[in-house]
Amino acid sequence: MTLLFDDTKKLEKALGPEAAEVIAKIFETRDEAIQKESATKHDIALIQKDIALLRSDVETKLAQTKAEIIKWVAGMLVAQAALIAALVKLL
Repeated sequence: MTLLFDDTKKLEKALGPEAAEVIAKIFETRDEAIQKESATKHDIALIQKDIALLRSDVETKLAQTKAEIIKWVAGMLVAQAALIAALVKLL
């Protein structure tokens, strides 16, 4: 929040020139700190890109995991069928 010329003059009238200058410097310093901490549109765009990359990585890994689970389940079904067939022959 930068102080306008009118605000500075009002501070000078109310507090005197030295106090007004100190307060104006404090506001300027605080304003600079806030601007450094604030996210810009560019910062937000970078974060959105990172989120999109992470989302695609997660979707890829999810698809790979799903395919691996299907392989294991199919293998277990075949093994179970073979075990049942062997048990039926024995009885």
